[in-house]
Amino acid sequence: MYSVAILGASGYAGGELIRFVDNHPGFEVSFLGAHRSAGETLGAVHPQLSGGDRALEAFDLERVSETDLVFMALPHGASGEPAMQLAGSGSKIVDLGSDFRLDTPERYLEAYGQDHPYPEELGKWVYGIPELFRDSIAPSDRVAVPGCYPTSAIIPLVPLIDARLIETRGIVVDSMSGVSGAGRGVSGSLQYGAIDESVKAYSMLTHRHRPEMEQTLDMFGTAPTSVLFTPHLVPMQRGLLSTIYASAATDTSLESLTGAFDEQYVDALFVKRSEAPPETRWVVGSNNLMVSIHLDERTSTVVIVSAIDNLVKGAAGQAVQSANLMFGFGESTGLPSEGWMP
Repeated sequence: MYSVAILGASGYAGGELIRFVDNHPGFEVSFLGAHRSAGETLGAVHPQLSGGDRALEAFDLERVSETDLVFMALPHGASGEPAMQLAGSGSKIVDLGSDFRLDTPERYLEAYGQDHPYPEELGKWVYGIPELFRDSIAPSDRVAVPGCYPTSAIIPLVPLIDARLIETRGIVVDSMSGVSGAGRGVSGSLQYGAIDESVKAYSMLTHRHRPEMEQTLDMFGTAPTSVLFTPHLVPMQRGLLSTIYASAATDTSLESLTGAFDEQYVDALFVKRSEAPPETRWVVGSNNLMVSIHLDERTSTVVIVSAIDNLVKGAAGQAVQSANLMFGFGESTGLPSEGWMP
């Protein structure tokens, strides 16, 4: 059994990590780290999980550095220091946060409006989409898990860009996410009265996930990618739906679009294409990404609908999927492949 430390165990993604690791035949939780909840029991913050008498503890470098695998499910900006402290310890790290996803200090500054505290680390962490980068993830000891919105857009777009079936400029990503995507922190904008019976767009034109999308899509095209991204908060706990629009290239057909997608993901256990537009309830609780692809011949527009559970494929599930590759397990080990709802 490989020993696992989970930092940020009190958060939503941290709770999902505990659930998956507890049911994994090759991983075993040996340290549960928390900040504000340090000193409490697991049951006090995650009563839905078994082993509720386990303690949440403040970060202990000596103990964490002795584990085989460290999951960091920390808020933005909080992963850098522990990652640097663990450098050279022998522990493999999977970071669910945003600190190491981008490849250059310039792109990080554009996304977050501030300089990275460890700019020399940018570009050294493998980007953790197993369906696209499994050959790089497997031998790595440092993986940065993508954001939930980029996951929902990058996976369906890559085969179409790679096959030159869509234009890389002017891609529109319109996304809706449940409130758990904002984490467990309390703010007025996330209180029940602010979200119930309402839908709102936020971070218009400035959301930090847009540079992340463009960075990854640029790897597969012959021209720079430009994405117009608008996220929306909807009154549900979990689930994420993206509707993506791109101009079709000359002679693109629906058959060529679906063929390129199916060929790219023929061996992908968690990527599924449906004829009907997927609904978030079909994927909630699973590590699946469901996609439907449509071609509006009147406007020469490709329309893609993509659904994931933001806490699973968009966070903890994709993290465990990457860790499975890093430790030689089957990619789907310990992960749910079926949703909860009909």
